[in-house]
Amino acid sequence: MTSFALLVALLVALLAGLVAPTQAQAPITVKMATLVPENSAWFLVLKEVADQWGKLSGGKVRVLLYPGGRQGDDPDVVRKMNLGTLNAGVLTSAGLGEIDRSVYALSIPMAFNDYDEVYAVLEKMRPKLEAQFEAKGFVILNWADGGWNHFFTKTSAASPDEMRKLKMFSWAGDSKTTEVWKKMGFDPRPAPSTELVTGLQTGLFECYLAPPQVSLITRYYEQTKYMTDMPWQILMGATIIRKETWEKIPADLRPQLLAAARTAGTKLQQAIRLEQLPDVEAMKKNGLVVVPVDARTREVWRRAAETAYPLMKQGAMPADAFDDALRYRDEYRRQKGAAKK
Repeated sequence: MTSFALLVALLVALLAGLVAPTQAQAPITVKMATLVPENSAWFLVLKEVADQWGKLSGGKVRVLLYPGGRQGDDPDVVRKMNLGTLNAGVLTSAGLGEIDRSVYALSIPMAFNDYDEVYAVLEKMRPKLEAQFEAKGFVILNWADGGWNHFFTKTSAASPDEMRKLKMFSWAGDSKTTEVWKKMGFDPRPAPSTELVTGLQTGLFECYLAPPQVSLITRYYEQTKYMTDMPWQILMGATIIRKETWEKIPADLRPQLLAAARTAGTKLQQAIRLEQLPDVEAMKKNGLVVVPVDARTREVWRRAAETAYPLMKQGAMPADAFDDALRYRDEYRRQKGAAKK
């Protein structure tokens, strides 16, 4: 080898030594957005997961959190994930439904009696749901919920007829669900969730659906002093990440990161169950009035919901997902009844 060739070889080796470690050390940045307010209990759990991912990966994965709707509401987050400007999101069904509307089957109004029924159905439907999301380019890291949706209103309303007189907030972009509300005789007004407070202040909206904890931590209840004492549906949610981003993470790290995310999901589920009653009491101390719903009126609500089920199957969610959810629910109820005997 000539001296020139030797010099070139040495320079190539030197450059390789300088460049390769830099590439190996470059962290994978996961930009994750959520409507969850900063410093809320939910956010602290998410931050804990972000910290864990950094430690478990030895700094190879870095999670940047964008809380409080800074990146827009759930549909906005999904659009930004599709564009690649965001990598992950903690979404409610309003966002998840932008990817696959089958998720709405877990929130069929008045169809589930308690958390156990919902999660028994989710466990049955989860493999198919997660496969459908993955086929569309997303990996579900965990499932959680925000609690049971209740009607929060500016004036006292217990019955469907009373609620039909009020201007109702409806998620912008979800025209199929809005249409179901209209056909049920309600007055939905589509808008981004980030405009809910302003709409309540200006009179554009007079009622909305939300779990007690959501209304408390966002302070929405300050604009709506009445809460109808009737769970309408569960607010299902999940943490998702773009499949492309997930697969950039070294394969040997993924199981640990997934386990940390799922532990966080379970932690959130448990916290929501325990905190619902204290959250309502906290709002009552600040002026919230809980409007009672007697058994007869509750049955009127149930019939109103069930009357709308055929409409829901016509586009609000896939008919097969709707049917699967109720079939699994009925199976669970039979098994639970048999176990009691």
